[in-house]
Amino acid sequence: MRIGALVPLTRPGWVEAGRHLLAGLELAVRDVNEAGGGPLELLVRDTAADPERAAAAVDELAELGVVALAGEYHSVVARAAASRADALGLPFVCSSAVLDALVDRPTEWIARLAPPQSRGWQTYADFLLGAGHSRIAVVSQPSVYWAAGTRILRDHLTLRGGSLIELDLNAPAAICDDLVEHGATALLLLVGIPEPAVPIVKAVRRDQRLADLLLGAPAGQPEFAEWAKLLGEDGTAIPFLRYLPDHLTALGARVDATLRDELPEAPSFVAFEGYDTIVVLADLLRSHGTDRRRLANSWQHVDISGTRGQIQFTRPPGLDLWQWTYPPIQVADRDPAALDNFRTRHTR
Repeated sequence: MRIGALVPLTRPGWVEAGRHLLAGLELAVRDVNEAGGGPLELLVRDTAADPERAAAAVDELAELGVVALAGEYHSVVARAAASRADALGLPFVCSSAVLDALVDRPTEWIARLAPPQSRGWQTYADFLLGAGHSRIAVVSQPSVYWAAGTRILRDHLTLRGGSLIELDLNAPAAICDDLVEHGATALLLLVGIPEPAVPIVKAVRRDQRLADLLLGAPAGQPEFAEWAKLLGEDGTAIPFLRYLPDHLTALGARVDATLRDELPEAPSFVAFEGYDTIVVLADLLRSHGTDRRRLANSWQHVDISGTRGQIQFTRPPGLDLWQWTYPPIQVADRDPAALDNFRTRHTR
């Protein structure tokens, strides 16, 4: 039973996220096969954060006879893959991409484990307001994903008495001047790493006028070891979204221990998303066989314990796909007292 896996493994993709996603996918396939629930075979294709490359990979994998697709981290890439999977009639469990508008039309072929961006980023806005920040600045790069995040933040903050200031992506020193001029108490980095995130963080940390400014990265950049390697102590106390519960399930604890032995750093939430993707597909294949149409008609029957909680799918209002109903959401940051430790700042 072949499953196609879409993963960013080369630049400009977020390679570290892709490596964690693939580690979770591969471990789950190995566990399923060792438990007699297979045989599953994972056919991996590198999307390299390229929507056209991802769409071509979907075509190739469909021709190779995969029963379903799994994976992808980048929202814009996952959107292209989902559109092509829908057109071909190929079930796709999207592991990590959060963009609300992952598809252009209602579809039975696509299910998602990550929470929709609106739910996660509204949670982040609530954290900011609860921490006393109502005048918030953002700096962002051109992207459907970043634009959607900015809109979600602005709408949610405005309704609750806050405001969002969009700054030009100028030189880091100019951004610091803009922050002082606007009286912002928080700056959200809706940008990639290492550029331009790293120089912006370093400039803010060294500007004494901004000593009390909160830096934030809702998209999750500080989750990964590359962030800590590039920024050291400057990268701590920068809250971000991660999709983990306060406590992993028994399965999650076992997966965590195994991945810690296999990865050069602690597994991120993306690794658990990868593992849970295979948990869902293996459960569907056991119960409903390998017919693609039958699988796509069976999302509502999923009710299984993953690494991060009980997984069930519904079709929430405003979304045109099947969605894990209650994926966990945390706001966390790296602890200034211990760079490799994370502090949970807010949960939903």
